Amino acid sequence: MAVEIAPRIVVDEKVAFGKPVIQGTRVPVELVIGQLAGGMTYEEVMREYDLTREDIQAALRYAARVLAEEEVRAVPSA
Repeated sequence: MAVEIAPRIVVDEKVAFGKPVIQGTRVPVELVIGQLAGGMTYEEVMREYDLTREDIQAALRYAARVLAEEEVRAVPSA
């Protein structure tokens, strides 16, 4: 059963090994972010994965939120 963890972003243990995906698709958020980071345009991602601009923006908002919550600790070098 899919559980919405953010607007338009869901997780389902039976889809993409339980990784966050765009609601109504099997497209993982990490794939969308990776394609944009790799140089694809919104339009290319939309066409390739049958997504809307709102789907892509939801993926970006979710990724930004996850990173904002991440705690990184500096480890002193030896």
